[in-house]
Amino acid sequence: MSDHYFSRRGFLRASLLGVLCLRGIGSALATEFLEESYPVGRLSLRNIHTGEHLSVTYRTPDGEVDLDALNSINWLLRCHFTNQHTEMDLAVIEYLNMVDKELGGGREFRIISGYRSPEYNRILSEHNGAVAKQSLHMEGKAIDITVPGVSLAVLRDLAAGFRCGGVGYYPRSGFVHLDSGRFRTW
Repeated sequence: MSDHYFSRRGFLRASLLGVLCLRGIGSALATEFLEESYPVGRLSLRNIHTGEHLSVTYRTPDGEVDLDALNSINWLLRCHFTNQHTEMDLAVIEYLNMVDKELGGGREFRIISGYRSPEYNRILSEHNGAVAKQSLHMEGKAIDITVPGVSLAVLRDLAAGFRCGGVGYYPRSGFVHLDSGRFRTW
């Protein structure tokens, strides 16, 4: 393997540990959290707008991050309106993984919205006052989801219990919002 790969891998691992530390988990606990509590980063995603499905392992038990897998996740989470994509925040990807593991693993997340282009977000905010003009979706830090067989209330409560980021509850629209911003609920 090339030195370039190791430096990227080290950077991604350090970034993830940094995110966990910023979330109030000490570095020793963060390392334990990654290596013991949630050893593998694996997700099953379905974009409801494009019909695309992806089951992917993006992080191995030894912390190796697969950049091709992350790129596949980024593409699936693209703005369905403009087809633009971005590099999603690894913290929001890990948040999904934590929720999945807590649900028993192997659940399919139905993606209502991942990345939103500024153009699409503007259109949504003009037609719906509940859409934030400076949405974290435009930064690749938010995902709106549902999980077949899991009630939205259970999904909300489980995600909020981690206190890792924002959790929005939209029962009328049929989804839960997760983001890697500061912890808050609505």
